[in-house]
Amino acid sequence: MKHTLVIGTRGSALALWQAEFVQAALTKRYRSLNVELKIIKTKGDKILDQSLSKIGDKGLFTREIENALLDGRVDVAVHSLKDLPTETPEGLTITAITRREKVNDVLISKKWKSLADLPEGAVIATGSLRRTAQLKHLRPDLEIVDIRGNLNTRMKKFDKSKWDGMMLAYAGVKRLGWEDRIAQVIPTDLILPAVGQGALGIEIRENDKETARYTASLHHEVTAAAAWAERALLHELEGGCQVPIGAFARMEKDQLLLDAMVSSIDGALRLDTRGSDSRLSHAAALGRRVARKLLANGAREILDEIRAEQP
Repeated sequence: MKHTLVIGTRGSALALWQAEFVQAALTKRYRSLNVELKIIKTKGDKILDQSLSKIGDKGLFTREIENALLDGRVDVAVHSLKDLPTETPEGLTITAITRREKVNDVLISKKWKSLADLPEGAVIATGSLRRTAQLKHLRPDLEIVDIRGNLNTRMKKFDKSKWDGMMLAYAGVKRLGWEDRIAQVIPTDLILPAVGQGALGIEIRENDKETARYTASLHHEVTAAAAWAERALLHELEGGCQVPIGAFARMEKDQLLLDAMVSSIDGALRLDTRGSDSRLSHAAALGRRVARKLLANGAREILDEIRAEQP
């Protein structure tokens, strides 16, 4: 058996928290195992002067780490699952999906307590087309400004600004110990999260059976079923992180429920649907079924128009 594993991770405070979380879980379970971290800068970390939608690359925050996996520089990649494209490169596999944190988006504000409290014309910062579209659907009067950078950078920019609010994922805010900055945890019936939001994806080389045995201890079956449903939906819609698609799968009363939405960028047109299945093993089929329902109801035309305007 191996005695050392190298985890590849981005260098942001949140990425390091996630990698250290996995490192601690593995060394606690396997006390003779040495787990090291290797920081790898991704394209998304380097290009900070353009909005994500204008870069137009599905592997913005993952490709360089996956390349390090393939050439043997690292043994394990720890990703925010929402950043991980639905098509896994040949030779790699997602071996574990961790227990999910709360999936919601949150409002960060110095003054206002909720989206409903925001005054007309309030300025909200976000780097996500998904959030932008859903915000505009709820509040067409809001002014949305684009913000890039890791969470620390965004929080500093917000604190120096005169913006009324900023949108972030609850999971990242909590993991960095900033829960006291949250004005509102936004209900998912108002704003659906990104596919995989709140969970970590553990990726390894497909033929690395020893590492697979180690990382299997990190896997959470119910979270994984929800994630496969959401990711199958995203794959069927041929979406990426820069398309206004939201999804939330979870177990309720022995049913795997999946809520999903597709929106135009201006929020004027939003399509919502829901599906369910009693079998976790049918999670991916549920995702595909809900996606096809959205496409039949007009999502195809919305997505084609958005893609025509992107790189």
